[in-house]
Amino acid sequence: MGTMLYAHGVDRCFEELNLSKPDDVKHVHQAYIQAGANLIQTNTYGANDIKLSRYSLEDDIRKINKRAVEIARSAAQDSTYVFGTIGGIRSFKKSAHSIDELKRNFREQLFLLLGEDVDGILLETYYDFEEIKTVLQIARKETTKPIIANVSLHEAGVLQDGTPLTDGLLVLEDLGANVVGLNCRLGPYHMLQSLEEVPILEEAYLSVFPNSSLPALNEGRLVYESDESYFKESAIKFRDQGVRLIGGCCGTTPTHIKAMAEAVANLAPITTKEVRVPKSETVTVQDTGDDNAPPLQEIVRERRSIIVELDPPKKLGMTRFLEGAQALHDAGIDALTLADNSLASPRVSNLAAGILTKEKTGARTLIHLTCRDRNLIGLQSHLMGLHSLGIHDVLAITGDPSKIGDFPGATSVYDVSSFDLISLIKQFNNGVSYSGKPLGAKTNFSVAGAFNPNVRHLDKAVLRLEKKIAHGADYFISQPLYSNQQILDVYNETRNLNAPIYIGIMPLTSSRNAEFIHNEIPGIKLSDAIRETMAAAGTDKAQARIEGLAIAKDLIDTAFDLFNGIYLITPFLQYDLTVELTHYIHEKEKQRAERKISHV
Repeated sequence: MGTMLYAHGVDRCFEELNLSKPDDVKHVHQAYIQAGANLIQTNTYGANDIKLSRYSLEDDIRKINKRAVEIARSAAQDSTYVFGTIGGIRSFKKSAHSIDELKRNFREQLFLLLGEDVDGILLETYYDFEEIKTVLQIARKETTKPIIANVSLHEAGVLQDGTPLTDGLLVLEDLGANVVGLNCRLGPYHMLQSLEEVPILEEAYLSVFPNSSLPALNEGRLVYESDESYFKESAIKFRDQGVRLIGGCCGTTPTHIKAMAEAVANLAPITTKEVRVPKSETVTVQDTGDDNAPPLQEIVRERRSIIVELDPPKKLGMTRFLEGAQALHDAGIDALTLADNSLASPRVSNLAAGILTKEKTGARTLIHLTCRDRNLIGLQSHLMGLHSLGIHDVLAITGDPSKIGDFPGATSVYDVSSFDLISLIKQFNNGVSYSGKPLGAKTNFSVAGAFNPNVRHLDKAVLRLEKKIAHGADYFISQPLYSNQQILDVYNETRNLNAPIYIGIMPLTSSRNAEFIHNEIPGIKLSDAIRETMAAAGTDKAQARIEGLAIAKDLIDTAFDLFNGIYLITPFLQYDLTVELTHYIHEKEKQRAERKISHV
């Protein structure tokens, strides 16, 4: 449906055309019926609340679904089956919609289609296996009509979560689907390759709706090219793999359907087949690091741990940065953390800075990884590179929007959220890529999540931490705090979390610096006393340094007995400040140990 309407110049909400251009929709149905289709699907793929709301059409959901069935029925007469189509919602932004939200969204459309007495339900283009299992169970409870459940693959033979296709289809069969199979993303070649590993099922029939080809971009429009004779040959091969319902997805036209209908017109379905056994891929655990140091989350659970942020420089030249990295390493920090173009301003690549740091100083590096600057392809490539270079400590963050940085017109990518990125990294630790394909080895990333306690409702921020833990976060690193009471509040709100926290402390460098943080950094407010103290230092840099360190040490004193982890943030490459604070923390730890010995 979408292919045909798009080819005629329609590039908006296809489902709305049920109301504004019903004849155009009917003509598409009729073209496929005349080509030999026994079954057509309603123009309702995205006719649900979540997708229609993108076009401010959510109030028309009932009218759109009702009219879609009426149009399809009018075209089908009594000779063709009409199935109500419900498309998948989740893609790679799994965290964008909760299961409860998906259930509500699905139920509404399901009841509307069943109320119009469709002949069956077609679930198609489900990349997320959890989603299709969930909605299939709902549909099976609500109707005895036939249900077709089609999953979509990124890679031949394996679902997005790494589940082998055969196992996935067997689960869908057990959940009550009458027909199970594949649609979208792949063409006939890879779908045939996938089906060669799938046996004839006992209860459900097999289906396949391939794309016509991989799309090309021609003057801004997606174009699919495929010879109809190729589809004619493919239809026979699909039949030989035990498929009983053959159709087409993106790029297929009535001409493709006609070719396939003619190819299998006089062929009976097969009932036995020889199944190709997939080659097993050995997944090894590789340690590409220089040592066997325990993960940071284990270190901070057992003892005092200090990590320090030192941003890569904004200009070429690494001398001062490496001097700071060496000084901090010599001071006894556990890891040097490297921001990823913080505040959306370009800096020397933190990966390059991290490798130089390891090579020149021997310091452990913790790389920040932002969703803003890389699409899903780039994120996966970057993670593979990090592992190959022996860097296993990662902070997964969404990233400041590009609008606030040096190039406000630059695009923020945000293919995934920080939640999804955490899940992706953990999937790598299981040796599985985003597409579900084995990576050839298991990574061993330790994943930190960002924590912003500088919000009006701290309890809501803690709920985000719990969500990140559910996605796989091992520990958290907080934004800087400037209030002793706030540190106490954070402790009380997070003390029952099953993940340690590094509390952020950033020394102030001047009154101007204090005023900028207070007035322009969202969520952070300094006390009048702190601002007055920094203001009293005036333009005296030495005095401002003394006051800034005193304020930071006072905050450390409060955090010291509440949190094992301290996260020092170096302002403006002034690493002498964080070196002194590191020594201060170590001295406090030494004094505590001496008191314990004296007490004993």
